[in-house]
Amino acid sequence: MTANTRIVKKQLYFLGLLLLGAACNGEDPALQMIVEGNVQGLKKGTLYLQTIRDTALVSLDSIEIRGDGNFSLQAAVPEPDVYYLYLESADNNTLDDRISFFGEAGRYRIDTRWNNFEGDASIDGAEIHEKFEVYRENMSRFNLQQLELSQELAAMELPADSTLQDSLQNAFNNSLKRSYLYALNYALSNKESHLAPYIAWAEVSDANPKYLDSVYQSLPPNIAESKYGKKLRELLAEKP
Repeated sequence: MTANTRIVKKQLYFLGLLLLGAACNGEDPALQMIVEGNVQGLKKGTLYLQTIRDTALVSLDSIEIRGDGNFSLQAAVPEPDVYYLYLESADNNTLDDRISFFGEAGRYRIDTRWNNFEGDASIDGAEIHEKFEVYRENMSRFNLQQLELSQELAAMELPADSTLQDSLQNAFNNSLKRSYLYALNYALSNKESHLAPYIAWAEVSDANPKYLDSVYQSLPPNIAESKYGKKLRELLAEKP
């Protein structure tokens, strides 16, 4: 037996042990999500892979960082969902400590910096997250515009100029309406994705029920029976 043959057999043996261990734990290896990357400059802290289940934030895996910002986390993911990479560190910064992404089975890479954990995050992974990023980037423009308009309204001196006040309020309402239409159209345009019912349920749940129903009716059966497909159906059942 050659040295190369022995190496290959040893690799297959350990792979078999890994698959057997996953099977014994009731986990399908095909449904595993691996999240790896680097937090530049992080010397000490703990990283958690988290998601929300039954309204509670739960940790699926964790790793302590001691002098090296490289990490690897994994979890069983039965279907696509929103996941979080949470950093617990000694700087007590609670405003920039969680990176969110739309994850599914497969491999993701997240690179960032410890002192701008969320803002500097670069995420490479599945197509569903890329669509999620496009959606969030466009929605952030609407959100910023609405924030600026609301600040202008709040800063108006009393007695306020009614003409200017009406103009700002109309601009705010129009921006809000456009953001809802964008979200609904984005969901309809991605009806084959688990992202579609998520956007309708989580982002624009107070939209006109007929538009939400249009999103739900457009979903293929496997998406309609997914976690967020069911949540959207329950939401519609509660509406008058």
